[in-house]
Amino acid sequence: RSVYDDQPNAHQRFMEKLDACIRNHDREIEKMCNFHHQGFVDAITELLKVRADAEKLKVQVTDTNRRLQDAGKEVIAQTEEIIRCRVQQRNITTVVEKLQLCLPVLEMYSKLKEQMNVKRYYSALKTMEQLENLYLPRVSQYRFCQIMIENLPKLREEIKEISMSDLKDFLESIRKHSDRIGETAMKQAQQQKTFSTALQKQNNVNYGRNTHLGRSRILESKNEMTLKRTLEEDDEHEEEILTAQDLVDFSPVYRCLHIYSVLGDGEVFENYYRKQRRKQARLVLQPQSSMHETVEGYRRYFSQIVGFFVVEDHILHVTQGLVTRTYTDELWNMALSKIIAVLRTHSSYCSDPDLVLELKNLIVVFADTLQGYGFPVNRLFDLLFEIRDQYNETLLKKWSGLFRDIFEADNYSPIPVANEEEYKIVTSKFPFQDPELDKQSFPKKLPMSQSVPQIYIQVKEFIYASLKFSESLHRSSTEIDDMLRKSTNLLLTRTLSSCLQNLIKRPHIGLTELVQIIINTTHLEQACKYLEDFISNITNISQVTVHTARLYGLSTFKDARHAAEGEIYTKLNQKIDEFIQIADYDWTMSESDGRASGYLMDLINFLRSTFQVFTHLPGKVAQTACMSACQHLSTSLMQMLLDSELKQISMGAIQQFNLDVIQCELFASSEPVPGFQGDTLQLAFIDLRQLLDLFMVWDWSTYLADYGQATSKYLRVNPGTALTLLEKMRDSSKKNNIFAQFRKNDRDKQKLIETVVKQLRSLVNGMSQHT
Repeated sequence: RSVYDDQPNAHQRFMEKLDACIRNHDREIEKMCNFHHQGFVDAITELLKVRADAEKLKVQVTDTNRRLQDAGKEVIAQTEEIIRCRVQQRNITTVVEKLQLCLPVLEMYSKLKEQMNVKRYYSALKTMEQLENLYLPRVSQYRFCQIMIENLPKLREEIKEISMSDLKDFLESIRKHSDRIGETAMKQAQQQKTFSTALQKQNNVNYGRNTHLGRSRILESKNEMTLKRTLEEDDEHEEEILTAQDLVDFSPVYRCLHIYSVLGDGEVFENYYRKQRRKQARLVLQPQSSMHETVEGYRRYFSQIVGFFVVEDHILHVTQGLVTRTYTDELWNMALSKIIAVLRTHSSYCSDPDLVLELKNLIVVFADTLQGYGFPVNRLFDLLFEIRDQYNETLLKKWSGLFRDIFEADNYSPIPVANEEEYKIVTSKFPFQDPELDKQSFPKKLPMSQSVPQIYIQVKEFIYASLKFSESLHRSSTEIDDMLRKSTNLLLTRTLSSCLQNLIKRPHIGLTELVQIIINTTHLEQACKYLEDFISNITNISQVTVHTARLYGLSTFKDARHAAEGEIYTKLNQKIDEFIQIADYDWTMSESDGRASGYLMDLINFLRSTFQVFTHLPGKVAQTACMSACQHLSTSLMQMLLDSELKQISMGAIQQFNLDVIQCELFASSEPVPGFQGDTLQLAFIDLRQLLDLFMVWDWSTYLADYGQATSKYLRVNPGTALTLLEKMRDSSKKNNIFAQFRKNDRDKQKLIETVVKQLRSLVNGMSQHT
């Protein structure tokens, strides 16, 4: 440290001490060398002695090595051969071991290819799963395994595409075969129903055997024959009826479902299947525009729908999860709404009741078939009630035509029966009873015309036709009875009533025909109770039941009679008007012809013959018709006198007119229709009689003096009427009596007329002011 501390002479002193130290060590080394030098010399001497022996040893070793090398060359060659063989053996063993690992992989892959070729895709997927999970991991280091691993996803996609193509072919196939499947299912359901009905009838017969033994044996034998015939028909058709599995191969669905389930895409497949089936459902539910024209159109429509849901029901029961009950119920509810809308629309176009009835039968079979597969069909039976109303409308239209044809063909004359056989034929068609007529001998005539039994038969046929629709609707007898009575009431109160009203209003229907129509409606009215009994018999519902509806035929036929009576009154008046129109009075004649006018005598003869026909009518009808005719005749004659176009009337014309009125009064007093009391019918001409008496007697002083009194002789003479007629006579007198001023009597008469005219005018004015 002192060397580096820069002390004066430090370095010099250090160097001196270092040299001194070196010299001390040299002296020690020299001492040591001197001590061992003799031993070193002895060793070198001995080494030199060994040198010669070493040379000899070297030669011997070299020779020995040479000889050893020569001897070991063959051993080395053999050893190398052994080593090479051992390496080959080890390689072979390794190859065998690796091949034993690879061969199963190759065999499985070959098996996979074979399964693909024979379209065993589900097995192929299982093989792929084994390859991936068991075999390929053992040999994954080889390149061919990598190629296989890369190909497996492609094969899976190929299988999915192929199975999906098969599914599409299947969907197309069931779309084509759905109508055949549905037709088969509906046929089976119908046969099952027929068999059940026959069996039920046989059981009912067996149940009632003890109470009605004789009758039951007959019914039992009939029903056994029916049941046997049904079973024979079933046996005949058993071989022909095919199931859905026979018509369609469902294996593509199962295959595709299993494949997609294995691939983990089961939900994708379910969604695709349901989507495609929904599309097919919409196509199936879309009817043809002309479906309503024929029953085959409806049958094809129903068959396709039934086929569709039969397939869905089959898929529901043979697969797990592809189709669920919730899905089918949802699909059915959608389809049911569409079906009901379609049937409402197309059934409204049907105008043929037979077609509507066949449609109803198809709907019943359709509903029963689907109900057998567990689908709710109550709404279809509710729809049938709507279609029933339409069916009744078509029936009413059809029967309206039948009634019109019957009325057109009727001769409106009583039915002649020549013997007992003909009488029984008529009474077998119509419930006619008349003890008085039965006492008469043949030949005789029934009061009604041919249309009455024909109408009665057609009403019964209508009831049968209505009953056909009510069958198989799963309704009670009471409801069926109520439906029959309501539809029959519609037939009577609307259709038959309308036909009768139209018949009565026809121009060519004369008084004779109208009289016969009144008689016919009377007998039809009496037959209504038999129609009620008829309905009760076919429905087994007693009429005493509280809720049993009644037939309204009584009011129908009463209204028709009233209309016919009114038409009789109208036609009588029209006929009277026709006779009045041909009246040809000479209103300026100086004196009468001394006899009644020809037109009036013809009119009275017509009325007499007409009222003779009225003998079969109820008394009040004939009396009303007679009174109406007389009143109308009286009014028409009065209007003829007071016609504004008639300006002048002579006393001779008044006298001639009086002769005609006398004939009218004689006709009224002759009692053309029995039943009038006293001179009731003559009162129809009282206004004319008092007016004519006033002018014939020229009793103006009495008329004017007693006017307004209840005991007046001319109480029914109106001052206005008398004034009008008197003015026409005054004008006639002025024109015809040019020299009247030269005759005192004529001048007095003219003054009297003027005076009476003034007084009448004052009376008329007083009446108007009082009014």
